[in-house]
Amino acid sequence: MRRYIEIYSIMLRNSLIRDLSFKANFLLWMVVEVLWFCGQIVFFSIIFGNVDHIGDWTKWEVVLLVGTHQIIAQLFQAFFFVNLANIPELVRMGKLDSVLVLPIDSQFAVSTKQFSLDSIINALLGAAVVCVSLSKLSIVPNALSILLYVVALGFGIAVHYSIMLGLAAVSFWIIRAQGLVYGYFNFLNIARYPDVIFPWLFRLIFGWVIPVVIIANIPARLLIKSLGQPFPLMLHLIIASTIVFWLSRVFWKFALGHYSSASS
Repeated sequence: MRRYIEIYSIMLRNSLIRDLSFKANFLLWMVVEVLWFCGQIVFFSIIFGNVDHIGDWTKWEVVLLVGTHQIIAQLFQAFFFVNLANIPELVRMGKLDSVLVLPIDSQFAVSTKQFSLDSIINALLGAAVVCVSLSKLSIVPNALSILLYVVALGFGIAVHYSIMLGLAAVSFWIIRAQGLVYGYFNFLNIARYPDVIFPWLFRLIFGWVIPVVIIANIPARLLIKSLGQPFPLMLHLIIASTIVFWLSRVFWKFALGHYSSASS
């Protein structure tokens, strides 16, 4: 474990040096992400200019949900997205060979090579929106709610990671699988919508089979809607995320068995 921490710290340092070497690109990308996030807030503000609530969600509860989704999406993007999106290219160009010969787990190696500092800053913006929303709702969450919320954010990131890893592993059979990876990254935006707007069958599929809908809804509900019963919500998220993570791990190992080395 210590060796993996040391390796990851080196990778993080190299990524930070690279990001700060291209300051203009770093700032431009950060501004684009901020504008996109602000656009989401404006979108829901327009909706709530015509309705008082969406299901059991009020305006500031939805804004908190959007902020929660921002935290999860940006942290996932900071630590994993670029790495997973690059897997199809590694396979296509035969560069995965250099990863497989490393004396560390291949999944760890392909998942942690790069880090995006601007996404961390944008995640902090999401956290600020959550805090403002709690203030507007006159809610002061207790220590347990905050702890469960933070843990739930981690499980939400794990769901995104697991699904995208599985899609990236398809590249062992399909030469150009970037479309699947980037398509999912766009699809995950449904996580910012209140779960009540979806039909029950959709909630069943995307709450358990491909548990995208719950990754922001459950953390948000833990802060504002658990009504003293947070553990059923937390149990749902833990079970769903654990299953999808285990399946992605199994599928990754299976896919590696079908990899044809560039030197073979």
